[in-house]
Amino acid sequence: MKDLDWGNLSFGYMKTDYNVRCYYRDGKWGEIEVCSDEFLKLHMAATCLHYGQEAFEGLKAYRCPDGKVRIFRVKDNAERLQSTCEGIVMPKVPTELFEEMVKKVVRLNQEYIPTYESGATLYIRPLLIGTSAQVGVHPSKEYLFMIFVTPVGPYFKGGFVCNKYAIVRDYDRAAPLGTGRYKVGGNYAASLRAHMYAAGKGYGSEFYLDAKEKKYVDECGAANFFGIKNGTYITPKSTSILPSITNKSLMQIAEDLGLKVERRPVPEEELPTFEEAGACGTAAVISPISELDDLDTGKKYVFGDKPGPWSTKLYNTLRGIQYGTVEDKHGWTTVVIE
Repeated sequence: MKDLDWGNLSFGYMKTDYNVRCYYRDGKWGEIEVCSDEFLKLHMAATCLHYGQEAFEGLKAYRCPDGKVRIFRVKDNAERLQSTCEGIVMPKVPTELFEEMVKKVVRLNQEYIPTYESGATLYIRPLLIGTSAQVGVHPSKEYLFMIFVTPVGPYFKGGFVCNKYAIVRDYDRAAPLGTGRYKVGGNYAASLRAHMYAAGKGYGSEFYLDAKEKKYVDECGAANFFGIKNGTYITPKSTSILPSITNKSLMQIAEDLGLKVERRPVPEEELPTFEEAGACGTAAVISPISELDDLDTGKKYVFGDKPGPWSTKLYNTLRGIQYGTVEDKHGWTTVVIE
């Protein structure tokens, strides 16, 4: 194992030894290639650069107290990438190829998997880009699918702590029938201005209402929203929200723990009725929301400065499954290294 300060890692990029690549040419996927180069050689007219044919995923590998290394819901990430491929007209990466490349890149870089005690993880970034040289808006003929990894600390400084969010009405992350349900870079570029605005005012992240009417809860920056009240886990249903694998997992865990689960439109007026609220995603798992401020109306929705009991139980259960300390009833984890 590398001699790194695992406990003080930031959530950022660090060079590791290898990445894996596979090219799509002449209507088929080629062989998996192992590479130690951090850079890509792209034609200046590649479709990913001009027409946004680019998709990515994010998942993690966990060094567990039993000595094994596990990855979480890899098949679900493959299926979500396939949905994105369909949405922006790219060839689907087969699930078997996706899983094989994830396992290979983790094993090749196992010296960079942080220790269990540090709370850090190995972040896995699959990336699919159109590489054909062309001028004209139509799908690429050639593609590169690659995966790199990097050790990361908590997404929010301090880890599982409450953060304040700001409702921003002058910005939209994605349109109702646009690319919001797909994991493409353009969605994140569209969120940068709003995020910098909210961060500049001292908030952990921005908070979006629906783009059509500005009446319903959409997303918390790059994460899904959930609220808890009256023994019910409630999360928004919308065509502009990315289907979070973390949220999907939390909904199942909530049911397992005895909560009711509702996935439906959530009007802004309902926010003050929640006993707990949070943002959830691969990077942070759960980021409890202490306060949600509507910067236009001056309304403040306060949920408490400490993570609520249900948020804490959900967080600990999901993390326990990922680290192999809680029974994996649903077969979500895959052991990569024994």
